[in-house]
Amino acid sequence: MTWVLSALAVVVVLYLLAELKTSRPDGTLIQVHPYRRALSFIMPTRNESVFYYEDEIDAGPFLEYLDALKESGRFEARLTHMIVAGLDRGIYKYPTLNRFIAGQRLYQRKGRWFSFAVKRVKKNKQAKLASVKMEMNDGQTFEELCGRINKHIYRERSEEQTELDKELALLNLLPRPMFRYGYRLARILDYYNLLPASFIKGDAMFASVFMANLGTIDMNAGFHHLFEWGTNSIFVVVGQVVEKVVVVDGEMVIQKRLPLRFTMDERADDGMGAMLGTEVLKETLLNPREILGGLTDDYNPPLTPAKG
Repeated sequence: MTWVLSALAVVVVLYLLAELKTSRPDGTLIQVHPYRRALSFIMPTRNESVFYYEDEIDAGPFLEYLDALKESGRFEARLTHMIVAGLDRGIYKYPTLNRFIAGQRLYQRKGRWFSFAVKRVKKNKQAKLASVKMEMNDGQTFEELCGRINKHIYRERSEEQTELDKELALLNLLPRPMFRYGYRLARILDYYNLLPASFIKGDAMFASVFMANLGTIDMNAGFHHLFEWGTNSIFVVVGQVVEKVVVVDGEMVIQKRLPLRFTMDERADDGMGAMLGTEVLKETLLNPREILGGLTDDYNPPLTPAKG
């Protein structure tokens, strides 16, 4: 009987220590207003606390910019690169967008981490997708960002197995019960801030933003759910460019338009922050020559200020 009580006491002490642990390798705890704290208990999951936001913009400026960049031959860039650059500028300017809920607590993320889907192969009209995750650097130019993105994309599209590929291949060898309970254990460890930093760093679901450019596989934009696994609070879906009739200066014209769809966790930030952040993205796509530069040697402005 004594050993049972001792074991129970140890369990209680460990539980209390875990409950009191607020530090995480990927975030800093934020003290919030009681109302916002209550949201995590009223809406404990991401997909019951999401709000959706959609917009579309004139595609002409960024299409013209991409054509000019291709003609210059300076470096390789596509719409995906521009979206990442615009989102990073928005999150840098409005850091409340870079928050997440974990263990029903609100955290400010350490660093700006972006995940996005890339097309690996396309056979019989079936595209195989992979995920890229990378940290944004302060003071980098658009050209430097494109170089870093391209290295990640080339690796994902190669035959080389990434660390994520190896981990998933190993997990898929497990019987269903082990897989199921292993996933539940990982969820518990994450809830109590006990998930290893190495696990978080390599997982695309632990990111500031997850972005999917469906235009690369000729799909229209849709609203994507937020994954319950991980800490991603924003999912952005970009569709293919379409021609629409719009009113410009009181006249109806046919214009190429880019649809944008946003899914966000309301517990992490409110709609005002989302609107301000998306305005920075739109500004980037509508004024790429001024904001991104890169068309000449003498104009390569940093996307965000350098540290210090």
